[in-house]
Amino acid sequence: MTFEDCVTGIVDFSKYLNQGSVFEKFNCIEFFKNFSINKELGVLTWGDDEVDIAPETLYADATNAPLPDWMTLRQESLANLSFQPTS
Repeated sequence: MTFEDCVTGIVDFSKYLNQGSVFEKFNCIEFFKNFSINKELGVLTWGDDEVDIAPETLYADATNAPLPDWMTLRQESLANLSFQPTS
């Protein structure tokens, strides 16, 4: 991939194959090959915008750079959530 800052790199999408959920669709090569760029959001999308990957994630994967702090903090916050059953 080539990014706006002219940095290039390779993203290995195979890591998404075992993540389940919406990424299961990547197992269908025809689905995977049929991507587009959502110009409004700046993300790669598949299907009718049902699967997308943020450019920050792709950049980090392609360059081995860390994710931006705001993404890391959000992921940590979500990981610390615990759902309690209500009676």
